[in-house]
Amino acid sequence: MQPGKSDPYRLHSQTKLGKELKKTYNRNFQMLKNRQLVLTLGSIITTTLIVLSSCRKINESTELGGDIIPAVDNVNTFDTLLTVEAYNDLFTLGGPVTDTLKEDSTRSDYRYEQFLGWINDDPLFGKTDAQMYFELKPQAFPFKFNNIPYPDSVILDSVVLILDYVETYGDSSVAQTVTVSELISEFRVDTSYLIRKNSDFFVGGLLGSRTFKPSALKDSVKALFDTTSHQLRIKLSDAFGNRLLFYDTNSANNMYASDSLFKTKFKGFALKSTSGNAVMGFDLQGENTKLGIYYRHLHGTGDYDSTVNYFIFKPSLTYGLAGSASHNYAKRDYGTSPIAMAQGGTTPDGYVYMQNTPGSFAKLKIPGLTGLSNRVVHRAELIAEQAYDPSDTLFPPPAFLYLDAYSPVLGRYRNIPYDVVFDGTNGVFNLGSFGAAPINGVDVTGKAIKEWHFNLTRYVQHIVTGTETNYELRLVAPLYAIDQYVAPEPGAPPISFPPTVFINPTIIKGRVRLVGNTSTLDPNPHRLRLRIVYSKL
Repeated sequence: MQPGKSDPYRLHSQTKLGKELKKTYNRNFQMLKNRQLVLTLGSIITTTLIVLSSCRKINESTELGGDIIPAVDNVNTFDTLLTVEAYNDLFTLGGPVTDTLKEDSTRSDYRYEQFLGWINDDPLFGKTDAQMYFELKPQAFPFKFNNIPYPDSVILDSVVLILDYVETYGDSSVAQTVTVSELISEFRVDTSYLIRKNSDFFVGGLLGSRTFKPSALKDSVKALFDTTSHQLRIKLSDAFGNRLLFYDTNSANNMYASDSLFKTKFKGFALKSTSGNAVMGFDLQGENTKLGIYYRHLHGTGDYDSTVNYFIFKPSLTYGLAGSASHNYAKRDYGTSPIAMAQGGTTPDGYVYMQNTPGSFAKLKIPGLTGLSNRVVHRAELIAEQAYDPSDTLFPPPAFLYLDAYSPVLGRYRNIPYDVVFDGTNGVFNLGSFGAAPINGVDVTGKAIKEWHFNLTRYVQHIVTGTETNYELRLVAPLYAIDQYVAPEPGAPPISFPPTVFINPTIIKGRVRLVGNTSTLDPNPHRLRLRIVYSKL
């Protein structure tokens, strides 16, 4: 999720630029997988340090910075808390007045987990509508059903759409009604579509539907040649199944001679849910994602055999322009929910609402950093704590949060100076040690919560020494952010790569309400704050 309209994920496979973008795409996707390990290890290290420090009988001023304070007598350390002002805001897509700093240009990609479903009642964040669009095709062209030497002998038993189930986010006990329709508009494999937009698609007649509880998707199923679990199976109309068989038996209407002919007859599926209180995750590349065409065909003298042919999702990186197109559309409807009521205003917000793509962000200001006297900063961390709500059990927080800075000189968001660094050798950012992963905490009522401790030590040190700007910060929880990266070396010019910071492993899933800060007099000890442990010069 990033302000701006540049997009490294849009595929232009027929151009030189497209090849370079594709290389960047693959490199960034590998970074996404590497980042998971880095963040996990960073979270473990951060948690261990906090546990160890809490076991030491040292005055509160040295607990956070104890690992870097010299172990000698007469070293006096102090700490101070600075007010962090938060202002809630929402990412958008276009509109009468376009603010490029708020525009969400995140695009769908088949390699990410795809979400389908309807969240009807999130008491903090309103409603979510997640829809899936995709093509399933024969594994190779030309394709023939098992009807030789009797081309007109095939008899349809059933046609079933099958999806590889991964997980449910939300209430898995509330029934979902999923409908399957046929796409009738152009659907391109060489285009990655905006997650927030589906107006390019036109949907034809209903092919089938199913009402079920998401909790049942973990159960094993028993079907012809297919006994496994983690499937969503939706029986489609016999008319559609017979149409697929008829195309093969009528030589004048055979759509299986080539991929291009197939696309003229069938452009893909459109799936949406009309009820429920959850979104379900699916894997388009999983073995359980397929269209099963079950039929009988004449074999020998008067004998019919039952069999099945599968149409599959064909990744474009393997099949090129003959691959399968896909799109995962997501719409948020905040209505009169608390996140909607928190928008606008000129005073700091008491709660901060973080939601994964397509979602929200918050602008953060720390006025007390400006003019702060020079000192040795041992530890500076921005602390954000979850404000518990009973609905958190159904809708847990995103895996990671991210913090970046708005640079008026660059006119865009950039990495936090000195504390967010790209490791060119391993191809990852140091998001684990930076604090993107949460740690476990407890609120005043004893409820388990998540806390984020963002390490801003080097950044704050440069501010107090007068060598860095007190930027307005941005707190986000997206799939990725496209920031201007500025290397930490003093005087180093901005560089354009790597602009993409992968943060969360999926879209849609994850939201959290954080404790904000109403004013400098806010008495809440769990308020959004910057803690600085320092020694005087």
